[in-house]
Amino acid sequence: MSTSGLPAPGDDFRYSDLLPIGPDTTPYRLVTTEGVSTVEVEGQTFLKVAPEAIRRLTAEAMHDISHFLRPAHLAQLRTIIDDPEASGNDRFVALDLLKNVNISAGGVLPMCQDTGTAIVMGKKSEGVLTGIDDGEAISAGVYDAYTKLNLRYSQLAPLTTYEEKNTGTNLPAQIEIYSTPQPVGPDGKGKPEYKFLFMAKGGGSANKSFLFQETKAILNPKRLLEFLDEKIRSLGTAACPPYHLAVVIGGTSAEFALKTAKYASAHYLDDLPTEGSMAAHGFRDTELEEEVFKLTQGFGIGAQFGGKYFCHDVRVVRLPATARRAPSPSPCPAPPTARRSARSRPRASSSSSSRRTRRSTCPRPAPPRTSRAARSSPSTSTGP
Repeated sequence: MSTSGLPAPGDDFRYSDLLPIGPDTTPYRLVTTEGVSTVEVEGQTFLKVAPEAIRRLTAEAMHDISHFLRPAHLAQLRTIIDDPEASGNDRFVALDLLKNVNISAGGVLPMCQDTGTAIVMGKKSEGVLTGIDDGEAISAGVYDAYTKLNLRYSQLAPLTTYEEKNTGTNLPAQIEIYSTPQPVGPDGKGKPEYKFLFMAKGGGSANKSFLFQETKAILNPKRLLEFLDEKIRSLGTAACPPYHLAVVIGGTSAEFALKTAKYASAHYLDDLPTEGSMAAHGFRDTELEEEVFKLTQGFGIGAQFGGKYFCHDVRVVRLPATARRAPSPSPCPAPPTARRSARSRPRASSSSSSRRTRRSTCPRPAPPRTSRAARSSPSTSTGP
């Protein structure tokens, strides 16, 4: 029998989530317990989440993304200042970012003027009840944050193929909600939960996401590093390094590779397995991450004006791919503010990170925004 209780189709049947991430160790802050409750029906626990709770959680997350950095991100900036090998330019940028964070933490001015596109990914387990279109409640929270705070409106409505106009609210948001199995607690009972990843993806970071369709000839250590050296250098400094760089190799489709790169740049996939298996799930190649990180330190580009810190860190994810295509690396830099925000249990909470949302998208500098893209097989995708 399989874990789902269904008979296994055959001896060689294997099932795994393509991105099997481990336990969530993100530190959260409690926003409120209002609007979140549990109810028992025939021995099963259901989690009831009111629309107002989703709306408030979203607004809080978008606020935190624009005004705070996670402790781990702040520590990375401190590392640059303390590193004797860092250039004066590196230290200048790191210190300036810390000063910006100090100002933005006051809640008046955001860390960056490009307050980005609101991107929200939700994982809603069996047993979660909302009774609404969750996307509308999330959009209302985005609206609240952008219209009440000093955040820029960046979204353009297409009126015709050639004409567009600013919506004046930063809507629409990109919202994706997935149905997931219900976690089981130590007591053997289901524990319904609703998790969110919030990002504010700036244009500079998004514009530095690239997909390359390559052949299998690239899959050897020497050729791959040569390829990445060339492509990562081409990211330049327009997205404000130091970056959270993500490289994805392989992919069941080009779009899944790019999405994976975005999640990886937001550190959402940090707890992936670190080796592959015949279940064909994605995994992190931590050794290659170190090699690529050292590669970027040798560019001489540094944190915008020359030096060592072109990147804060690097994530490399290998995905399964079709035999008809070869994996290509896809670099994607993530903005420095993504955060993995929030899970609803009998409470709603939000968290912030080095970038704002946690697990998010592509090329982006350490400064202000969240998350963290990818490519397809013999195709590679990269981005900050």
